[in-house]
Amino acid sequence: MVSATETITSRERLIATLNHKQPDRIPIDFGGTAVTGVHVSCVAALRDYYGLEKRPVPVHEPYQMLGTLEDDLLDAMGLDVVGVFGRNTMFGFPAERWKSWMFNGVEVLVPGDFNISIDAKGDTLIYPEGDMAAPPSARMPKDGYFFDSIIRQEPLDEDKLDPEDNLQEFGYITQEDLDHLARSAKAAQETGRGAIASLGGTAFGDIALVPGPMLKHPKGIRDITEWYVSTSSRQDYIHQVFERQCEIALQNLERIYAAIGNSVQAVFVCGTDFGTQTSSFCSVKTFRSLYFPYYKQVNDWIHAHTEWKTFKHSCGSVFKFLPLFIEAGFDILNPVQCSATGMEPEQLKANYGDNLTFWGGGIDTQKVLPFGTPAEVREQVLRRCEIFSVGGGFVFDSIHNVQAATPVENIVAMLDAVHEFNGRK
Repeated sequence: MVSATETITSRERLIATLNHKQPDRIPIDFGGTAVTGVHVSCVAALRDYYGLEKRPVPVHEPYQMLGTLEDDLLDAMGLDVVGVFGRNTMFGFPAERWKSWMFNGVEVLVPGDFNISIDAKGDTLIYPEGDMAAPPSARMPKDGYFFDSIIRQEPLDEDKLDPEDNLQEFGYITQEDLDHLARSAKAAQETGRGAIASLGGTAFGDIALVPGPMLKHPKGIRDITEWYVSTSSRQDYIHQVFERQCEIALQNLERIYAAIGNSVQAVFVCGTDFGTQTSSFCSVKTFRSLYFPYYKQVNDWIHAHTEWKTFKHSCGSVFKFLPLFIEAGFDILNPVQCSATGMEPEQLKANYGDNLTFWGGGIDTQKVLPFGTPAEVREQVLRRCEIFSVGGGFVFDSIHNVQAATPVENIVAMLDAVHEFNGRK
């Protein structure tokens, strides 16, 4: 444990936490990844609340419309973690050359290739790589807050299915992308905060990627329902996809590590969801046979060659998979959906707290944060901190992203409660 008189940096605080040592206080992350982010409208509201300079907020992740938390807001919120993101967005164009866009009455900044059209229903359509000659790859309903993928499944011919088609989005990293990661990692290191990197390429079966929102003409199995069916009925095909994806990913990781070294403390490996609110998408047997071998190869390489800790995101009821997550080499669990069946925080900490860092679980984003009172928010945050903080292994974050229309007073109440708890240390 850090002594009461010793001052440590946010980076040191995160490192202690990830190594299951009691830090001076709980580190806090908002905005470090695409699953610990804040909707751009809430980022704008927070800037106003804290009286920061009025300027449009960049949308760094347009699929979910997540806003960038710049240094002044990170300081105002008291955050300890920053994110290192790949060059391209979920729609295949780079997050650069910013331009203004009015989004639900708020001026934001979007990447230069964020090209859209409005259909007859008033829905917003967005185009892969910004190419409006290609079919749109996602839709935001009129007055909506984020995009949903458009399924562009070509007719399947069972005899002509080619695993290479489902590998279109997984290629060898370019020098341009390596240079971008190196610059971003260096900038993150210079902040003194902890850093988590989202490197891409290691998401085996992530359902957000299956439709290929970044591809102009996705081939292979791209319908979400058909993909889930295939994890049972076409396992040989899925194995061929994962085997090749893993081979590419390991070679990319070697090059990425050579570029960024240990300037980051954690890496987002995979966001594939295995849990629903009450159950799971597959059996433990299927997880072990279909997913486990590839997760283990990636985690083993990372642990053998780097100091990085590995981050596994999976919503829902995943308690029955946790022993396998640990065996596969994952160090971090997110978002820690405590409202799902079997995900009671006391049991999670007691049974798995020695092996997993819980990055999330700090407050429920389905009911309490968006619809509760500030007092209810405070109460839940303090209780979660009491449970998860013992012995380190807890990075405070909400359960998944802070969604649009969440009252700014509740977001501030959440942050104030964490800082109140940290003041007790």
